Amino acid sequence: MFIDETGFRLQPVNRRTWSRRGQTPVQRAWDRRDRLSVIGAVVLSPARRRITTPFAIQETNVKAVDVVAFVKLLKRRLQRPLIVVWDRWNVHRLAEKQVAASRLTKISFEQLPAYAPELNPVEPRWSNTKYADLANFVPDDIRQLKRSVNSSLKKHAAASSLKKSLFKSARLKI
Repeated sequence: MFIDETGFRLQPVNRRTWSRRGQTPVQRAWDRRDRLSVIGAVVLSPARRRITTPFAIQETNVKAVDVVAFVKLLKRRLQRPLIVVWDRWNVHRLAEKQVAASRLTKISFEQLPAYAPELNPVEPRWSNTKYADLANFVPDDIRQLKRSVNSSLKKHAAASSLKKSLFKSARLKI
């Protein structure tokens, strides 16, 4: 299981667009600091080779307790030994210690090499949501942003070809 986090802001991610010749496209937005944090995983079932992509959205920054709660939820839901692979973020290191202290059994942790997001199959999921589905999107408020992020991530969770491509982009065999 690979785990990663990302953030979504109320400010739009500007991508390419089009307009009629001589008319510059204008996107109306203002400086807003509200944001969402998302914890997500890409889980490969070893027996059936089924891929699931659970996620959790919150309106605060991700802390170690949030990561621990997410890992515990997945452990309870999957009911099998877990190998958690994630980057070297300090929150992950602290979460690893907290999981060990909570005496959860059959969970092992592996860290990706430093500065290697291309090895994490969760990263393309974030990119697809941010730079394709929500490109040039200007939400009115945090609720609208949350609905759009949730909708995009659920759409990806239903697309089996997209889930397989997450592993291919990380050069991992299923």
